[in-house]
Amino acid sequence: MNLNSRAHSIPGFPAPRVAVVGAGAVGGYFGGMLARGGVPTVLIGRPDFVAAVERNGLTLDTVHFKATIALAASTEMSAAQGADLVLFCVKTTDTDATARALAPFLASDCTVLSLQNGVENADRISAITGRPAFSAAVYLAAAVTAPGVVKHTGRGDLIIGPAGDQLHSIARLWRSAGVGCIVSDRIQDQLWEKLICNCALNAISALSDLTYGAIGEDDAAWEVAVRVIEEAMAVARAAGIQPTRMDDTEAAIATVRQLTRQIAAAHSSTALDLRRRKRTEIDALNGYLARRGHELGVPTPVNRTLWALVRAAESRSSAQSETRAPAG
Repeated sequence: MNLNSRAHSIPGFPAPRVAVVGAGAVGGYFGGMLARGGVPTVLIGRPDFVAAVERNGLTLDTVHFKATIALAASTEMSAAQGADLVLFCVKTTDTDATARALAPFLASDCTVLSLQNGVENADRISAITGRPAFSAAVYLAAAVTAPGVVKHTGRGDLIIGPAGDQLHSIARLWRSAGVGCIVSDRIQDQLWEKLICNCALNAISALSDLTYGAIGEDDAAWEVAVRVIEEAMAVARAAGIQPTRMDDTEAAIATVRQLTRQIAAAHSSTALDLRRRKRTEIDALNGYLARRGHELGVPTPVNRTLWALVRAAESRSSAQSETRAPAG
């Protein structure tokens, strides 16, 4: 591979090796961007995705360019051995099992960065692997449209933390590959901001089949989103969290409205999971807010209702999939 020397002159990462655990839309996009920038990168994913990348390379079809990138891919967790940086990109439902499978292959000085929805993943990864894991708030509209093909429709930037020399080096690595990245000393507040955005839009998109932009333009759907935001902000206040850019509920509503415009054409990951009859991350989104609200004595009826409806849709999709499965 033709390596870009610019990507290899970063303090702390003289010759960075990156492993992407969970090569889907998020892992494929960010791993592909690093590989395109000359960073040795291996994608670890499902057999059909890996086979396509090995055969044809990874195709990134972005709003700025379309490119096919040659890079390594594997179905085996052992491919992460020797990596300096591991991007942990699996669904929250797979966090614990994946962390257990990954742990034997992590170098003692490896950095693990969780690019996942929810606010608890880094702590869970650290507890299982015995190594520090850091968090990223990911803003990306992308989907896997075919094995080995990632279609990007909006944004594609990261906020990582907590702040420190190690993460500042990683941020420079991202920026050298053309990915916007800032380091925050308020990463938990940043994760809550992303959580509130996800809770406001993901379930509604999944249950209504509306894009983010359509939710913002539909009065009834937007009214539900506003109720979700109001409940989420009440839970955040009770938990002692001050989401960034969300000084009050009105600011939170404005932030979510802006997001519906920035990635207007996208459907939520929850919607895509339901279409594919896959388990969603709703337990870590509206379900988490409902649980946390219960613990803190904050009512969350709209979040609890959306959680229950998505879980019901999951169950129906699972039953339909089993019904249609061939005998034997």
